[in-house]
Amino acid sequence: MADNNKKSNFSSLSQGEGRGEALITGAEALMRSLEHQGVKTIFGYPGGSIMPVFDALYDHRKELNHILVRHEQGATHAAQGFARVSGEVGVCLVTSGPGATNTITGIADAMIDSTPIVVIAGQVGTNFLGTDAFQEVDLVGITQPITKWSYQIRRAEDVAWAVARAFYVAKSGRPGPVVLDFAKNAQVEKTEYAPTKVDYVRSYLPVPEMEPEAIRQAAELINGAERPLVLVGQGVELGEAQQELRAFIEKAGMPAGCTLLGLSALPTNHPLNKGMLGMHGNLGPNINTNKCDVLIAVGMRFDDRVTGKLETYAKQAKIIHFDIDPAEIDKNVKTDVAVLGDCKETLAAVTQLLEPANHQEWIDSFRQYEEVEEEKVIRPELHPMGDTLSMGEVVRAVSDATNHEAILVTDVGQNQMMSARYFKYSKDRSMITSGGLGTMGFGLPAAIGATFGRPDRTVCVFMGDGGLQMNIQELGTIMEQKAPVKIIVLNNNFLGNVRQWQAMFFNRKYSFTPMLNPDYIKIASAYDIPAKRVFTREELADAIDEMIATDGPFLLEACVIEEGNVLPMTPPGGSVNQMLLEC
Repeated sequence: MADNNKKSNFSSLSQGEGRGEALITGAEALMRSLEHQGVKTIFGYPGGSIMPVFDALYDHRKELNHILVRHEQGATHAAQGFARVSGEVGVCLVTSGPGATNTITGIADAMIDSTPIVVIAGQVGTNFLGTDAFQEVDLVGITQPITKWSYQIRRAEDVAWAVARAFYVAKSGRPGPVVLDFAKNAQVEKTEYAPTKVDYVRSYLPVPEMEPEAIRQAAELINGAERPLVLVGQGVELGEAQQELRAFIEKAGMPAGCTLLGLSALPTNHPLNKGMLGMHGNLGPNINTNKCDVLIAVGMRFDDRVTGKLETYAKQAKIIHFDIDPAEIDKNVKTDVAVLGDCKETLAAVTQLLEPANHQEWIDSFRQYEEVEEEKVIRPELHPMGDTLSMGEVVRAVSDATNHEAILVTDVGQNQMMSARYFKYSKDRSMITSGGLGTMGFGLPAAIGATFGRPDRTVCVFMGDGGLQMNIQELGTIMEQKAPVKIIVLNNNFLGNVRQWQAMFFNRKYSFTPMLNPDYIKIASAYDIPAKRVFTREELADAIDEMIATDGPFLLEACVIEEGNVLPMTPPGGSVNQMLLEC
């Protein structure tokens, strides 16, 4: 959904009182509109074409807490982290030109991972549009393919409805990013203001109507299943359907596997939780995907990292797909029953029609795979024979120290997969990572955003030496805000994930993957962030205790085995049930 049509082309706008007020600038209208949406936190970076907005923001500092990031990409990832842990819309405020284009990666990341953010960017005045003016760029044109809606505000009078519509579109249905390109003339022109609400947009149906026949068919298939398997995606978290999911799987006695982004939708210790799906997931749910007779996907999109080779994926099973987005149905995997709608409602409706069941023999079949994985992969990773620390044992030690109640934020690479596998989850909305886009540099700013979204929870971010250096400047934001981010750097002196693939598939030719690293302890010190470097298990335990006990931020550098591998692994192009247990 991307356009630049006039206000009259859209939806029912209900406007409050206030027509008699004095005229205000478009910039001031933006401040009032954001406050009307309940915004309290903004991540941003000022510049020429957004300066009138920052001038207005100065007088709203008590109501709108602006977090000055060190790079606009950091602003988008921080907004994502904020949105993912809070369930609210994350907000970014940047200038035109490079300020706007620096947000592109974060916008694309938010689109593919269904994260509600609103990016407000400055733009040159309308009289300069199309002239290649200083810091002019066609932001609407650039972002249309990677947003739910991209709109250019050219008149001050359009600010209130544009903001209201942006927030409605970003959060409703399948969430996602919205861009508002704010022309400078519209920021300084005067207009009347009235609080505005949008709850309908013509041609936009955020939540498909639930179909009773689909509900009946799904229940019928599940009731007749001998080997049902539930795949839990992030849609459960986005739809706040965690309790409905549990009731669903418990009533019918169905084992479940979780996608990377869906990991915290079901507590790790739930007896029906059989682990993570996908390329580096657990053996049981991956192998049994190709043995189940009914596969029930809930709020997930059958990503290629989950399915592996599509030609061999769950061909023996009837497929039930619960999703809010009709575009996901039959996109990758042919569905037998599509249950469209909000999964909080659709899961409850199907659960009502389920017959209580206990598929104990089927559940027990996972045990043999769990025992093999425990012996060949998990135990060697958590209790390595050598003296050098492994990535997995560092992750588990931090998880244990936080009583498995912390929010996990990860960067991308081996650190991401190891964190996902060995961290444990006991609370909702506890897994924040870049899933679909795989954005290195995501972790640090996302963790900053998470501390503002849930200041009541401990935020631990795991990253590699590569990912940290992609947005290392955000240590400045942590310093300024005293953001209580617990930073764990798994330093293996390699771009580890690429190195692993080079070892496995490219004859160990380590083409530009070794890393010459700076002294991260000195860097942390320069930013006034307490830090420790550890090499041994004894040092690790003490350092974790110190990190947890420290108020505010802390950087823990764990020097881990250089050529460690994430296992099991479905090789690229391989079938989901053909996982490698060793390199």
